[in-house]
Amino acid sequence: MRKTVPDFFKMKDEHERIAMLTSYDYPTAHWAEEANVDMILVGDSLGMVVLGYDTTVPVTMDDMLHHTKAVRRGAPQTFVVTDMPFMSYPTIDIALSNAGRLIKEGGADAVKLEGGESYAPIIKALTQAGIPVVGHIGLTPQTASQLGGFKVQGRDFESAKQLMRDAHALEEAGVMAITLEAIPAEVARRITQEVNVPTIGIGAGKECDGQVLVIHDMLSMFDRFKPKFVKTYGNVKPIAVEGIRQYVIEVKEQRFPGSEHEFSISEEVIEKLYGKD
Repeated sequence: MRKTVPDFFKMKDEHERIAMLTSYDYPTAHWAEEANVDMILVGDSLGMVVLGYDTTVPVTMDDMLHHTKAVRRGAPQTFVVTDMPFMSYPTIDIALSNAGRLIKEGGADAVKLEGGESYAPIIKALTQAGIPVVGHIGLTPQTASQLGGFKVQGRDFESAKQLMRDAHALEEAGVMAITLEAIPAEVARRITQEVNVPTIGIGAGKECDGQVLVIHDMLSMFDRFKPKFVKTYGNVKPIAVEGIRQYVIEVKEQRFPGSEHEFSISEEVIEKLYGKD
């Protein structure tokens, strides 16, 4: 049965860790549901992992809707969160329109926004409209260039205090959870202790209420780069490449398809088609 927002708050209260996985399509979402993940994130990281962009910035609302629909079909019984892409929530009105589409058209259960206390008014408007929101602070990929690139955030006193202020502001705005990305484990621990909403870590240590990884990273399906926080749980790419290589060889040597892969036709029909020899 699909979990609900109160279920995740209960998991935090009972110290049951939340297992979240990022997926972008029907088959991997189906795998995730079979493996009993608690929550699936349709991340705008699909821009790099699936679409081949250098960053998440080019990803559009149409991209996110397309992939959310596929994930929902693959995991009908799993709670699905969808990222709102870059510039899809610059104002309250635009945010409400785009978030509403992800819920109504895409089938998402919640949306995720990057940004701290400056985005609290937008998040509050969404939650008051009945749209569950997951916040995202720390390393925010959509604005990584402003942060000095893809690097750990919150290592000095002022930036660590700002992360804590951001977390409290998001909680007050009504988020159902907060993603903490690439921040020191001790900072993540303090935030997790101080807020009443679940925290989902990615590169934020083990004291968060839950963890999230990209399925393509954890299964070595994407190897353009590997962040420090990724743990490999499977090595799919070599198996896939070897399978494709063997297919190419067999096609060129006419070993595939074999007779077991062909469809037959009766001799009577053959005679009618071509006549007797």
